[in-house]
Amino acid sequence: MPDSRRQARVVVTGLSILDPFGGNTNAVFERAVAGESSVRLFPYGDETIGGCTPAVHFDPIDFEARLGKATCRSTDPFARLALLATDEAWQQAQLMPAVEEPNPRAGVHWGTALGGINTFENGYRAFWKEGRKRLSPMSVVMGMNNAAASQIGIRYGLGGRSVTHSVACASAAIAIGEAYERIRDGEMDLMVAGGSDLPLGVGVLRAWDAMHMLAPGDEDSAHRACRPFHPDRHGLVLAEGAACLVLESLEHAQRRGAPILAELAGYGASNDASHVVRPDHRGQVRAIQAALTDAGIDADAIGYINAHGTATTEGDAIEVRAIREAFGNTRAQHLPVSATKAVHGHAMGATGAIEAALTVLALRQGKLPPTAHLEHLDSACEGVDHVRGEAREVPDIRAALSNSFAFGGSNAVLAFKRAGG
Repeated sequence: MPDSRRQARVVVTGLSILDPFGGNTNAVFERAVAGESSVRLFPYGDETIGGCTPAVHFDPIDFEARLGKATCRSTDPFARLALLATDEAWQQAQLMPAVEEPNPRAGVHWGTALGGINTFENGYRAFWKEGRKRLSPMSVVMGMNNAAASQIGIRYGLGGRSVTHSVACASAAIAIGEAYERIRDGEMDLMVAGGSDLPLGVGVLRAWDAMHMLAPGDEDSAHRACRPFHPDRHGLVLAEGAACLVLESLEHAQRRGAPILAELAGYGASNDASHVVRPDHRGQVRAIQAALTDAGIDADAIGYINAHGTATTEGDAIEVRAIREAFGNTRAQHLPVSATKAVHGHAMGATGAIEAALTVLALRQGKLPPTAHLEHLDSACEGVDHVRGEAREVPDIRAALSNSFAFGGSNAVLAFKRAGG
């Protein structure tokens, strides 16, 4: 454990979630609170290898207008989304543009499950299907998983730690948790942390489809294809996405008069060490308990959990079991839980950051987003206080958890406290 004499309190001073419809972070939160789905039927590929699936796909973005032609020529869209998300969070944190000399006390931890896979997929198609003999010389630097973290560091002069975390669905949550530890332990003053992924390439979609884990849907039903905890749930919905948190030590934030949105008070991580696909509630319990212990928060103080809730048959029931065991059956029955993937989908390595940001906003506004489309509850998911139907006003909420549980058995839980609480 770190030396307690060196521990610093860690606060969130900026955050962002990119809106697939072109709005801002507040629009994403309002959509989550209203239970309004961003999922649409997404046609992909071509007449030979294409298809349609419910997904969250970004409206066309004029990247060149927002990032410049030079940056766009050397980046995959996953890195461009990362830069846009960081720009918004950086501005909210009221930070100055980067100085010429890199800051060794500021760094970036970024999460991605797939990195620049679309660059490589497009390259394979150009080589094998279109017959091109030479690919772009930028393919490697565009496709590498650490491209987003590298671009963020360059843009903002982050001369300290630069680490990319690729831990499937837990990538961004682990990136945020590890960044928190760098500040808590006195190594860094400021960290940019988050994640970005675009998992809607033909190869990725076909790979998930082969596992029979994608929720079905047509033009009329696609918007409600993701139904966590529902007895009629049929799997997850993939999404493009990015989100970012700016973390600082409380002292650093106060010294420059920064807005404090919440305190990131604890982080718990664990490994199921049991199965590469099937989650294990015991590993999830360990992560939840570790986050509470690290934060020094009594279980009774937690007023909300943003669940991992992917809408898979086994996964949802196992997560509810883990919450019941971690908190005890009596407490769990009165513990508000919701899964926002029902509206923003599963953005793979970015999802942990999206849900962390939504958790912070729920704390700030005292408003808990519901699990959308949860008209009926699976009996296997009973035992917690599901927020469903409408958002719930909780003005006195003090603390909340954000769960991220990944293939491979990697678990991460972030514990937030309300600012000033």
